[in-house]
Amino acid sequence: MIPHAFYWPVLLLATAATVIASQAVITGAFSMTQQAVQLGLFPRIDIRRTSETQAGQIYVPQINTFLMIGVLILLFSFKTSHNLSAAYGIAVTGSMFVDTLLFFVIVKSMWKRPTWQAAVAAGGFGALDIVFISSNLLKIPQGAWLPLVLGAMMVVVMWTWTRGSQILADKTRRDSLPLSELSGILKARPPHRAPGTAIFLTSDPDMAPVALMHNLKHNKVLHEKNIILTVITTETPRVKEDDRVKIDPINDDFKRVTISYGFMESPNLPKALGLCRKLGLKFDIMATSFFLGRRSVVASAQSGMPLWQDKVFIFLMRNAANPTDFFKIPPGRVVELGTQVTV
Repeated sequence: MIPHAFYWPVLLLATAATVIASQAVITGAFSMTQQAVQLGLFPRIDIRRTSETQAGQIYVPQINTFLMIGVLILLFSFKTSHNLSAAYGIAVTGSMFVDTLLFFVIVKSMWKRPTWQAAVAAGGFGALDIVFISSNLLKIPQGAWLPLVLGAMMVVVMWTWTRGSQILADKTRRDSLPLSELSGILKARPPHRAPGTAIFLTSDPDMAPVALMHNLKHNKVLHEKNIILTVITTETPRVKEDDRVKIDPINDDFKRVTISYGFMESPNLPKALGLCRKLGLKFDIMATSFFLGRRSVVASAQSGMPLWQDKVFIFLMRNAANPTDFFKIPPGRVVELGTQVTV
């Protein structure tokens, strides 16, 4: 379509535009992955910060590798951009339809409009999107199947991870004790006291962490200061430093600390715990031990998920990033206590 005299300038311009667009895709993939991890939709993954001043400057090596492999597969499978047009069409129209669904949620939930108004507002866009999507569905044999398969795979991964995590949380809750009940037991039978501070990471701040129970059961010891630490992800991109840390005293033995991060932030527990000094909770980080529970997951046909989904979940858990690295905890201060769980 380009006249011969303008062929090379247009080719260089198209190449530059492709490079710019690819950088946008890579950056978007990094950002979406980080947000999925923070929201609990995806297992922990190695996320590296490339800037000390810009919060959004991150690099995710595994995603970068997956993108490279995917591009090479597409290149050798479709060979020409003409063959890729069907896949591109369904991807773009599908993205437009998802945006319309998000618009409905925003109008109804964030703008507090009635459901019928949200439906009318999104209905016009939705009708147009459905026309485009239905026309592109006719091209499934020509390549439109690719984005549908990739999207289905991502849905299965996120569904499996969230479902498996919920099953583990329910089993852990059944096998543990409420902190209030544990405090009464410890008063009746005081254990040996060790100097320093122990921090127990848990996702359920009302229950005694598994690592704490194993420490009491096997080591017969309790530290002088014990912190039940929970990291939560808010629905906002970032959290102000003044709202980062919340401390709730339970009794003389335990204090509950909640650290909040936005879904676009990377956790850094030592830095966040430094804010505790301003709130009256003082301890030496180099005299503090972080206790983490490491779970060995075994597939079981009697659990809440099919056996194939159990195996997918176990694979995701084994390849998840180490919590020590993910939360930026000093490796020399970490104690891991393991247990076996069936899903």
